[in-house]
Amino acid sequence: MKRQGLPPGPQAPVPVQTLGWILRTGPYLERLRRRYGDVFTFQIGQEPPWVMLADPDHIREVFTGDPNVLRAGEANQVLRPVVGSRSVLLLDEPEHLRERRLMLPPFHGERMQRYGEIVDDAARVAIERWPAGAPFALWPWMQEVTLEVIMRAVFGYETGTHMERMRGLLGTMLEWSTRPRALAILATRGPSGLERHRGFRRAIDPVHEELVAQIRRIRDAPDLDEREDIVSMLLRARFEDGSALSDVDLRDELITLLVAGHETTATSLSWALERLVRHPAVLARLREEEGDAYLDAVIQETLRLRPVIPIVVRRLAAPYRIAGYDLPAGVAVVPNVYLVHRREDVYPQPAAFRPERFLERPPGTYTWIPFGGGVRRCLGASFAQFEMKGVLRAIVERTDLRAPAPASERTVRRAITLVPRGRAEVVLERRRVPAALIA
Repeated sequence: MKRQGLPPGPQAPVPVQTLGWILRTGPYLERLRRRYGDVFTFQIGQEPPWVMLADPDHIREVFTGDPNVLRAGEANQVLRPVVGSRSVLLLDEPEHLRERRLMLPPFHGERMQRYGEIVDDAARVAIERWPAGAPFALWPWMQEVTLEVIMRAVFGYETGTHMERMRGLLGTMLEWSTRPRALAILATRGPSGLERHRGFRRAIDPVHEELVAQIRRIRDAPDLDEREDIVSMLLRARFEDGSALSDVDLRDELITLLVAGHETTATSLSWALERLVRHPAVLARLREEEGDAYLDAVIQETLRLRPVIPIVVRRLAAPYRIAGYDLPAGVAVVPNVYLVHRREDVYPQPAAFRPERFLERPPGTYTWIPFGGGVRRCLGASFAQFEMKGVLRAIVERTDLRAPAPASERTVRRAITLVPRGRAEVVLERRRVPAALIA
């Protein structure tokens, strides 16, 4: 697509822009903003031009605009090989809203609070296995904790062969789909090319088969009406016309929950701990504070400074005017999470890790957007923050951690997410006994 009439942006060949995006996401975005301002055009791989937006007013326009024009499902097709074509992430209106309403209840209110014991138990078991006295990477442990939590919440697992099989199959699929080779296939051949690849099919097909088998197992359970796991709730749920989710719909929604609710939260937890051990005063205050206010602020500041996914994408289904530009259909408008989170007029000293800023002023709807916004805001946002609070509280109460080196860990890309280069290395100096557990 020609860029005539689009905002200015880099004129480098698309492969060069793609490399900048993949290898140095944050610094590259900051360099482009310094040169072109808060609105610029950018292009990677086989994607149409992206119009990057870093002004909160423009982001508000996107998040409050017509979802039939600003299509998220169409923009998210890059995720299709992993989450499936019936994932809520890939649906557009009105189908998206219909399915979203069915999926939202398990992640809010009293039902979500019931997962607290699962979160604490998973964190406690992991902490007891951490090596002491030498550097070790926290990120794999956070992956283990969050996968345990989401599988127990989704399937009602405690232990056993079903859980271990699902854990192994998901691990194999995620390992394959985040390899550089898989990303290269996706960039050059698109989602359909990856879906047809034999190696990818060998990784994803067993996951699909196991998910359908688990759906049918739970559907046939004699206690289905009493079960409180997410699969059971979704099996009992009905649309307004009385119909239910098909097995394929439910399979794709479950793999979305398992992957999105596991990978992103594990990475956010890893970043939180990477920041805390390099800011001992913040860690000390977190340990001393009563209540949840400062813990909430630590989580909000982590998600501001180290967003796991740096952009939100909407594909235009019709011509659209924004930021003084008349954009043609097919172009993507892209609220830039990374850049708006580093606006000095909103966040003084934006590169500093200072949770206190969120005690002074709560996060803004269009200036703090780690979960996106509008009708497409991540439906698991509340659950992710709830889980982060539970895991961080358990770690702070039960351990003394320090950084193995003073330097911060660089951000590197893992598929669509930004992760710590050193996988959030820490040193466990000693385990604590929480005061509440002391007789």
